[in-house]
Amino acid sequence: MAPLDPFEKKILALLQEDGSLSTSAIAEKVGLSASPCWRRIDRLERDGFIKRRVALVERKSVGLNAQVFAQVKLNAHGRANLDEFAEAIRAFPEVLECHVLMGPVDFLLRIVAPDIEAYERFFFDSLSQLPGVQEVNSTIALSEIKSTTALPIR
Repeated sequence: MAPLDPFEKKILALLQEDGSLSTSAIAEKVGLSASPCWRRIDRLERDGFIKRRVALVERKSVGLNAQVFAQVKLNAHGRANLDEFAEAIRAFPEVLECHVLMGPVDFLLRIVAPDIEAYERFFFDSLSQLPGVQEVNSTIALSEIKSTTALPIR
């Protein structure tokens, strides 16, 4: 992949802030004409710098008031066990993020639910029933201090 030039960095920063901006609006903000700006955006998409454009929905406005971070430890650590858990966890829309960790636990999950009772049902009926799960430690987020999807592009 070719390195990012200053215009492309500005374009990415703008798109992270507002993915609905038109090419002409972006071009104006970065100091390019529309055609070269469009070519840069097209390259950023083709080369995988831009994965996709989405609308970020406020979770509480759609009734997802509980956010839980769950640390999951498996009873076996072979590649097949990790892959089996990873494949199973992808099927749960409540799980927004799943990260493989090094250390005393194997996975860190970010989970949303309408309330703590709904998370409890998810925990007992789904998460704790996955093959190989030895232990789950759940931490309830009380409030959100910072949440962003924007990467610090410099």
